[in-house]
Amino acid sequence: MRILFVHPNYRSGGAEIAGTWPPAWVAYLTGHLRQAGFDDVAFIDAMTDDISDEDLAVRIAEAKPDVVGVTAITPSIYRAEEVLRIASEVVPGAVRMLGGVHATFMYKQVLSEAPWVDVIVRGEGEEICTELMLAIEDGRWPADRHRIRGLAFRDGDEIVATPAASTVKDLSKIKPDWTVLEWEKYIYIPLGTRVAIPNLARGCPFTCSFCSQWKFWRDYRVREPKDVVDEIEDLVDNHGVGFFILADEEPTINKKKFVAFCQELIDRGLPKRVKWGINTRVTDIYRDRDLLKFYRKAGLVHVSLGTEAAAQMKLDVFNKETKVEENKTAIRLLREADILVEAQFIVGLDNETPETLEETYRMAWDWQPDLANWSMYTPWPFTPLFQELKDQVEVYDFSKYNFVTPIMKPAAMERGELLDGVMNNYRRFYSKKALFHYPWRGTGFRRRYLLGCLYAFLKAGYRRTFYDLGKAGYWGPQTKNSVDFHFDETRTLAEAQLDDWEASADKAARAAERREAVKAQMKERSVDRKAGFRMPNGAEVKACGGGSQQMEDV
Repeated sequence: MRILFVHPNYRSGGAEIAGTWPPAWVAYLTGHLRQAGFDDVAFIDAMTDDISDEDLAVRIAEAKPDVVGVTAITPSIYRAEEVLRIASEVVPGAVRMLGGVHATFMYKQVLSEAPWVDVIVRGEGEEICTELMLAIEDGRWPADRHRIRGLAFRDGDEIVATPAASTVKDLSKIKPDWTVLEWEKYIYIPLGTRVAIPNLARGCPFTCSFCSQWKFWRDYRVREPKDVVDEIEDLVDNHGVGFFILADEEPTINKKKFVAFCQELIDRGLPKRVKWGINTRVTDIYRDRDLLKFYRKAGLVHVSLGTEAAAQMKLDVFNKETKVEENKTAIRLLREADILVEAQFIVGLDNETPETLEETYRMAWDWQPDLANWSMYTPWPFTPLFQELKDQVEVYDFSKYNFVTPIMKPAAMERGELLDGVMNNYRRFYSKKALFHYPWRGTGFRRRYLLGCLYAFLKAGYRRTFYDLGKAGYWGPQTKNSVDFHFDETRTLAEAQLDDWEASADKAARAAERREAVKAQMKERSVDRKAGFRMPNGAEVKACGGGSQQMEDV
């Protein structure tokens, strides 16, 4: 049985300005499938190769697959759906499979707008996908589809979701097949070397309201450091990788495992051959302040910090559990350990104003990270914050949900003004860095790395790909009132998805009502008990310390 995976051709002018990123999802799925005996697996990276729909149709037809599989995050969902539509025309007998975070939570939307999708894999894909492929190979598809956990599909006019599958419990079985990728294509521009995105842990114990990772992976699990370093050593030895970024939302959560991972890298001499970066939280930098130089010794050179927003008010909205002053100290600690630090700011909420944008710039310059990034707030439609803000959402063109397009319109600003304010922050920050910092900060690795980052920014700016500025028609402040983001206003939410959301909202409301009723009932019982209670010696009941009043709830 031949399985063909396709990475959809979608670009936003965001993360891809730093290089061409290897689609790690296909390596992890392929590795698990090969363990189950599926050896005929092919892959087309339509994004990296910039393959048109016409050429893709030819290549899919030539492959003659029995299954065509695609994945998608929210902004690439339409391109993924189009890949499977093309497959329905050129290889109509193939089973068309879609996975990824967007389809996992928005399966009713996807199956309503793209009925040619045969099946959606919901959640962590390795075990579900393998079970699905075995059913297809054995001729049990579609008869057994109701018996396989973690799927969604159409059954006549009905959209069916089978019970959720268990997450992968034995992470030692996660053995990606990196040979499925053509490694000469994946280059990290700042260092001019091949780049990989391996995985140390899955899930996240935190529940940031704008994020979906904790919902998708469900439980937090960490792989054995030795297994991960085996992977990295293979990437370096056999595929020429010189830089990697851990795919985890926050790989430092489990301090013991992260330290063991670093020590394993050092013991094998890998820091001399490969450098790496991570995303993490400010609180972990505080916790590990005495270990930062050890992390640097292990090859960690780039940390992207989720500072999120300069205003403490916004940090509270995002449920980040950090303080503004902690951000500045964390950045200083990293720089003192010779680790380059990137500060991430989220902008574009309802309360954004020209003044708050200016505040993020002033704080960025005051904190002095090596790099700064301003991301437009993107309300993933399956996150808690979206549920709170959905009445303010006007755009349902998910192809624009990409962190560079202002989906939300601030009450006091037009979208073009917001984009202009963000570009003004970028211009000022990087102009000063280019003139007064990057060329003069050392003569070794740090200077080379920062100049490489500057080159990546300039390259994307010259091509007008940065933030999709060319497509939006932004050429500077003089065009802020004429910017056109080309929203597809015909895109709406499917009734099936709306019904699901309304049912969930009703369920949440009823749960909240029950909690309030129980609290009120317990309070009444407490008053009754207090009124009827007497000390054995008949003494009056006193509060702690002998007072006559209890402390009020605050």
